[in-house]
Amino acid sequence: MDFASPRLAKASGKGQPSGTLGDFQRKLAQMAAAERDRWPLWLPVGLGTGAGLYFALPDEPGAAAGLAVLAVGLVAALLAITGRQRAPLALMAALLLGFGLAKAREMAVATPVLARPVIAHLTGRIDSVEPRERGVRLVLSDVRSGAFGDVPRRVRVALAVGGEGLRAGQRVSLTASLAPPPPPVEPGAADFGRAAFFQSIGAAGFVYGRAHAVPVLDEAGPSQRLAQAIDNLRARMTARIRAALPGSRGAIAAALITGERGGISDEDETALRDAGLAHVLAIAGLHMALVGGGLFWLVRALLAAFPGLALNYPIKKWAAGAALVASLFYLVISGAATPALRAFVMLAVALTAVLLDRPALTMRGVALAAAMLLMWRPEAITEPGFQMSFAAVAALVAVAEWGAAHPKGRYGVFWRYLRGIAVTALVGSLATLPFALFHFGRTTHYAVLGNLIAMPVMGFWVMPAAALSVILMPLGWDGPVLALLGEGIAVMLALGGWVAHLPGAVSLAPAMPLSALLAISGGGLWLVIWRGARRWPGLLGLAGGVVLAMAAPRPDMLVAPDGRTVAIRGGDGLLHFAQPPKDRFDAREWLRRDGDARMLEEAAGMTSLRCDGVGCVVRGGRGGVIALSRRPEALGDDCAMARILVTALPVNCRGPALVIDGPAAQAGEGWAISFTPLSVTSVRQDRGRRPWVPRSQQ
Repeated sequence: MDFASPRLAKASGKGQPSGTLGDFQRKLAQMAAAERDRWPLWLPVGLGTGAGLYFALPDEPGAAAGLAVLAVGLVAALLAITGRQRAPLALMAALLLGFGLAKAREMAVATPVLARPVIAHLTGRIDSVEPRERGVRLVLSDVRSGAFGDVPRRVRVALAVGGEGLRAGQRVSLTASLAPPPPPVEPGAADFGRAAFFQSIGAAGFVYGRAHAVPVLDEAGPSQRLAQAIDNLRARMTARIRAALPGSRGAIAAALITGERGGISDEDETALRDAGLAHVLAIAGLHMALVGGGLFWLVRALLAAFPGLALNYPIKKWAAGAALVASLFYLVISGAATPALRAFVMLAVALTAVLLDRPALTMRGVALAAAMLLMWRPEAITEPGFQMSFAAVAALVAVAEWGAAHPKGRYGVFWRYLRGIAVTALVGSLATLPFALFHFGRTTHYAVLGNLIAMPVMGFWVMPAAALSVILMPLGWDGPVLALLGEGIAVMLALGGWVAHLPGAVSLAPAMPLSALLAISGGGLWLVIWRGARRWPGLLGLAGGVVLAMAAPRPDMLVAPDGRTVAIRGGDGLLHFAQPPKDRFDAREWLRRDGDARMLEEAAGMTSLRCDGVGCVVRGGRGGVIALSRRPEALGDDCAMARILVTALPVNCRGPALVIDGPAAQAGEGWAISFTPLSVTSVRQDRGRRPWVPRSQQ
């Protein structure tokens, strides 16, 4: 679609303002007109921005308001198609549609969220069975229980024993300890509860003992039966792979084929991540390209061996069709996660372009894939998989466009292959670096080296063996090929482990604020969407994001929902635990988000801390006197002398400037405190009044 505006294209004509302002307007209009073919690339940016605005709201908009925004967006889209001012209307339509579709998606997946922890006996239909290192994880739907009122649409539970014979579609009876899906560990951290809500999961926990099969009460619908059949196929394939390849090799092989990542040892997963090879474990562009592109090349080469076919029939299109079907099957058996879906949509666009005799790999293909995903699953804008995969592929396509416009001569096949791996690893690492820092607080320094030595093994050994094993699996001939696949994975793990243990392989950094990520994302989009000298102002966004990240304040004190796990920033700038943390998960996440590689034991204690049998007191720091009361007999003195009082006990005293007792700690889902000036923010405040926040905590 051409989004050009006739008025904008003629902006340098009669009647335009004069002087400095007029010159600026004319130059701006000329720049916009010169980039007219790139305007549609901003539409998915508008969709994502609209969806992001929905998720940034402190309070949930009403259904009527959300549907009204969606309706106005549709009208604006229609006017953009038929009217004259197409570009402004189209961008406004994208913003409104992004917001409205996000609200519509929330209404479609909405589920009651468990208000408080409960031990319940329940029955439910198994939607999926996910193998773990110990046992399996079940997602149950059609849940029935008398232990709580508003029953969630879906429940996720971990089953340690007895899960081997379970399959999707079965109905089971079990007793489980359930709780609301976990909130962020501190304000601004990842919201696992929101992610679970958009899977219609309103409770999570673990099973006591075993799950027992019970008769199915009613038949599942056609869509449920199809989903269950796919999940059972994936489960059988995963079990077959792991039976042939025990340990991490089998778990990684299953991750490459069926997308089931449970069972990979922490040591191997950490080695791959620190070597810049974490993308190997998440089915995405690399895997789809090797499967779809490899099959396209293979089918075309086989057909070209027959001159009668090659000279008289469109074998290139036949190969594209075969690759499209195979890639769709791979998407289905891999679980269709967001990165895999993005990669499939892009590959499908490229193969469809081949079928239609159009250019295959373009920035418009990237934009189309992003728009399709955001319209279907607007919540993807908050997911690291979506952000990192599209950042990487957009940067790579931009570099490819630049390379096509600036050819540097011819190179041999081997050199082009190595150069391609190096450029892909370098560009992909740089493009995803801000998102890796924001979500994970770490970056790898030898990703180019890791990919240079491991990707040939992946491309010529591991993935061909994986694809061949899937083809031979129905015939029962996959055993030798799976053994070959396991050896290839072992070589890849050895290479990744060597790179990961090089000095300075990984750096940790404090968590980046959202404002910095938005500035960097905006600058990056400006760089990859525009061309020529017009793209360089995007560097200002990157620079601004770096400044915001470096200047971001860090909390001086953190309190977990249990009221007992407390970390205080000492004079050395590091977090210290007043006593061994009870909530070890939150404590580890606090250190990670602080860019701190110490173990929990190393972070315990501080010089200004004094403890006795009834509590602890910190004196002399910027926070003044901080009292951590453990027993009721300490509360009287602590209330009288402390500036900040934290305790797991219920308390009622007016002396301290800030009191966080047990009920407040739990209701706030955790707290972040700054000393100068004294300010406090709870996780609950940061999450707002949204449907994924349990009602009792709003």
